[in-house]
Amino acid sequence: MPVPGGGQRGGSRRWPGVRAWLPVLRWLPRYSPAWLQLDAMAGLSVGLAAVPQALAYAEVAGLPPQYGLYSSFMGCFVYCFLGTAKDVTLGPTAIMSLLVSSYAFHEPAYAILLAFLSGCIQLAMGFLRLGFLLDFVSCPVIKGFTSAASVTISFNQIKNILGLQGIPRQFFLQVYEILRRIGETRAGDAVLGLACLAALAGLQVMKSHLPRVAHVEPLAARVSYLIVWTSTTARNALVVLFAGLVAYSFQMMGFQPLTLTSSIPQGLPAFRLPPFSVAAPNGTVPFWSMVEDMGVGLAVVPLMGLLETVAIAKAFASQNGYRIDPNQELLAMGFANVLGSFVSAYPITGSFGRTAVNAQSGVCTPAGGLITGALVLLSLAYLTSLFYYIPKAALAAVIISAVVPMFDAGIFRTLWRVKRLDLVPLCVTFLLCFWEVQYGIVAGVLVSGVLLLYSIARPPVKVSKGDVLLVQPGSSLHFPAMECLRDAVCSHALAASLPRSVILDCCHVSSIDYTVVVGLAELLQELRKHGLSLAFCSLQDPVLQVLLSADLEGFQHFLSREEAERCRGAEPGDGGAAPYTSTSESSLLPTGLIQ
Repeated sequence: MPVPGGGQRGGSRRWPGVRAWLPVLRWLPRYSPAWLQLDAMAGLSVGLAAVPQALAYAEVAGLPPQYGLYSSFMGCFVYCFLGTAKDVTLGPTAIMSLLVSSYAFHEPAYAILLAFLSGCIQLAMGFLRLGFLLDFVSCPVIKGFTSAASVTISFNQIKNILGLQGIPRQFFLQVYEILRRIGETRAGDAVLGLACLAALAGLQVMKSHLPRVAHVEPLAARVSYLIVWTSTTARNALVVLFAGLVAYSFQMMGFQPLTLTSSIPQGLPAFRLPPFSVAAPNGTVPFWSMVEDMGVGLAVVPLMGLLETVAIAKAFASQNGYRIDPNQELLAMGFANVLGSFVSAYPITGSFGRTAVNAQSGVCTPAGGLITGALVLLSLAYLTSLFYYIPKAALAAVIISAVVPMFDAGIFRTLWRVKRLDLVPLCVTFLLCFWEVQYGIVAGVLVSGVLLLYSIARPPVKVSKGDVLLVQPGSSLHFPAMECLRDAVCSHALAASLPRSVILDCCHVSSIDYTVVVGLAELLQELRKHGLSLAFCSLQDPVLQVLLSADLEGFQHFLSREEAERCRGAEPGDGGAAPYTSTSESSLLPTGLIQ
């Protein structure tokens, strides 16, 4: 495609680079009018889910409700231009709101600065192509965190269902205080909250069992399907609207048995720099003190935001037959958080629930996010006065219905059946997240790292006894594994009543390092002291080149195990195929080790 103002040839050199940084240029030139209706319907459906969830998630984050709305539109606009998944929608989520609650201390200034700094970190990771770091966070850690978050967030909303005030946010204190004050439950909040939960669950079940209607069906059947589908998809908005009407009716009658959402300022947020200091009763908290206060949150928030977005994007990309670029997703999230901080947003990430609505609505391109963002802006501009009548119990029901599916009870049974050792990081993460979220995540990653290092340090070693001792490492050899290999060889070759020569089958070894080469040189000399030989077979080219370059004394190798067994590790001249040998003293060993 020629570039305006340039020739075809020059444009073809520049255009792919621009398309790499702006994924919108990959689909916009071929945008079809037929896609517009589907994108608009999807954007509207997601918007109807996003507005009530935004108000609810602000409660989880410990912030005034308007900050949930402030956080809900910028990501929609930015992802349209920079995202690589057509289904993903960015905005406030339950997990991110929980993290913000932990690191922003219920202060909007901290939450906004956290969004800005998280976005800067994500941008830096994207430009440096560090998306591969996600590979070091294992699935058991993610599952443990999300399951714990589901329980924590759900229980955090019980107080709003029961209409209790002054409940602490720490999980164990919450449990104690709610049980202690259960007698103070407000009947109006409890009845409405439970009714909203039942309605949301019923609409969800209805949607999951809703049969598809073909185009050949009568018009009445297709219209009925559309009405039911829209009602079940926008169930959050419908339930909140119904609860608001109930609260408004009570208000008109002169009494109010429900706890209502506080007043929300009308109008769009001002576009301004994020706060780099904050006023405090005893003075001003400077920027560096704010950064120190947020501490490890500056690593946890951007990483978990990326994890949530990429996991969702990969799931829907696999389902719908396209690929995503994790590094580009980092850039999209980074720009969304940085620009969001200029409109008083707290950190955002991909939402599984709203992404599912987007995909089920038949969205064709990320352009559906423009409709969602516009709907949020319209709500801020004209509807905030009505949000006052939304009961907190209804918002709590919306949150609980959204996070309960995040609890994966089956993962415990699956890991017990598949690999029980993976239960360790899962359980460590799950349990410690009830204490502090950051401790659970960090501990889970550390435990996973220890298990990974242990598997490197103690690779499987198969030992077969016969006329010669055949030793076969099951994976590549790195420096922590050398002592394990040496012990396996010496314990079988030297401890037996009849010492055996050794053949080291390296068919599974694709790489070794310098420490392993030194260890093999020592092992060759130790076996030689006892009149035994060590031969290598089935060496892959990279490993063979390393060992030949090291010029080990007494080094010999064969092309295959059968050839090595025929020679029985013998020196050339004793018959059989002649191995490659080296007779020079190894320069890798200290002088005192060369005999």
